[in-house]
Amino acid sequence: MFRGVTHINLDAKGRMAFPSRYREKLVSYCDGQLVVTVDRDHCLLVYPLPDWEVIEQKLVRLPSLNRQARRLQRLLIGHATECQLDGNGRILLPPPLREFAGLDKKTVLIGQGNKFELWDEDTWAQNRDAWLAEAAEEDGELSEELESLSL
Repeated sequence: MFRGVTHINLDAKGRMAFPSRYREKLVSYCDGQLVVTVDRDHCLLVYPLPDWEVIEQKLVRLPSLNRQARRLQRLLIGHATECQLDGNGRILLPPPLREFAGLDKKTVLIGQGNKFELWDEDTWAQNRDAWLAEAAEEDGELSEELESLSL
């Protein structure tokens, strides 16, 4: 399980070093093979290859005549890029993916259980603050799925 928020700087070539606490897990679980793709919120999703393959198979099975399914397939599968951790625990993020997420130097890596989200630092801070404000305005109204969750 990947969890936590980590601030990371990209180098001039667009490489991102994974925090050391994740490197050994990634090497043992997926031999350092990762897949990076886009997300609707304009961040990047980073999956260990085995977890991505499960998602990809589900996406491929969606009905091809459904517009929403095709859109999702085009975005997620179309942008999916395999990346390999190098000897220093870094991956090279391709320019089109960095451009999509507005990544320059300062980024935030967010553990999300089976994957990571990679955000531009300023975009992350703005969205986080907006989500907190929205939650405060909702005044305890929860969906049926969330009502059973106990924290």
